Amino acid sequence: MVISRAPVRISFFGGGTDYPEHFLNEGGAVLATAIDKYSYVTASPFQSHLFDYSVRVSYRKVELVKRVEEIEHKVYKACLRICGLERDIELHNVADLPAFTGLGSSSAFTVSLLQALHSFKGESPDRMALAYEAIHVERQVLKESVGCQDQVSSAFGGLNLIEFRREDDILVHPAHLSADRRSEFERHFLLVFTGITRKAADIASAQVRKTDQNKALLLKMRKMVDLGWHMLTGSGTPAEFGSLLHEAWNAKKGLDAGISNGHIDELYKTALENGAWGGKLTGAGGGGFFLLVAPPEKHNQLKAALPDKYFLNIGINAPGVSVIFSS
Repeated sequence: MVISRAPVRISFFGGGTDYPEHFLNEGGAVLATAIDKYSYVTASPFQSHLFDYSVRVSYRKVELVKRVEEIEHKVYKACLRICGLERDIELHNVADLPAFTGLGSSSAFTVSLLQALHSFKGESPDRMALAYEAIHVERQVLKESVGCQDQVSSAFGGLNLIEFRREDDILVHPAHLSADRRSEFERHFLLVFTGITRKAADIASAQVRKTDQNKALLLKMRKMVDLGWHMLTGSGTPAEFGSLLHEAWNAKKGLDAGISNGHIDELYKTALENGAWGGKLTGAGGGGFFLLVAPPEKHNQLKAALPDKYFLNIGINAPGVSVIFSS
C-alpha cells in the first residue's frame, strides 16, 4: 500500500500569465505558496481474480470496473493509462478541502495520484517530472483550460517565484524565509470562503480567449510578481503586501467580467471596511476562497462582520508531494 499527499496552493501574484497562450510570447511568472491543506491518494493491490471487476476507484462515488477504459473519472482513467496500470489496483482519494474553491485542488489531486501510481510501481520520479506529467495530463490529455502553476506548486511545495518559458521549461525559485518571517505573514493571512464553488476551467477559458486583448494587464500583473517577491524576501511589511494584493485584485478583475460578481465585491468591501489592507480571490475567479491580509487584532472584527462566512487560518511554505506511507 502507498499513501501520497500533495498540497493545494495560494497564488499571490501573476495568475493568468501561467497560460502558454500568454507566456510563450511574453514570458510569465507567479508568486505562490503551497499551504498546509492536502489531497491524499491511497493505492493498494487488489486481488481481481476473486471478484467480478479488476479496478476499484473511489472519490465522491465508487467505481468498480473490469477495464480502465470503463472508468468515468477522467483523471483516474488518464493517469492509470499513462502509468501503464490496467488491473489489480484499488485507489482512494480524500482531501482536506473541497474541490472548485480556487486553491488548485484538481492539480493537487493529479500530482498526488501520479505520485501514488509511480510509487506503487516502484518508480521514483523527481518533482519536476511529476509537475510536467500533471501538466501534460490536464492540458494535453484532458484538454482542460488550465494554467501551469498549480501542478508545480503541488509538486514542489514551498513559497516560490515560478517562471514559465515553455510547458516543459519551467524554473522554480524558492523564497528562503526565516521561521519568524514566515510566521509574521501567516498571522496576517485569513482565508474566507465565498460560499460559491465553480470549475476553474470554465472561468479560465473566457480569460484565455482574451489573452491578446488583455496583454497590457497581464504584463502589469507579471511586474507585481517581482514587487511581491522583494517585499517578502526583503523588509516589506504585511500592510504593504496587502496593498499590492489589492492592486493585483483590481487588475485581475479587468481580465473578464466573470472573475468577480456582486456577492464577492460586497464581501471584499465589508472586509476593507473592517480592517483588511487588501486581498484577492485565490483562483481563476467566480468564487472559491478569498485571501485577506489584515492585522491579527482585526481578525475577530472581520469574522463578526461576515458572520455567515467560513474563515480558515493557514500555514504557508508547506512541503510538496510526498509518499507518507508505504508498506
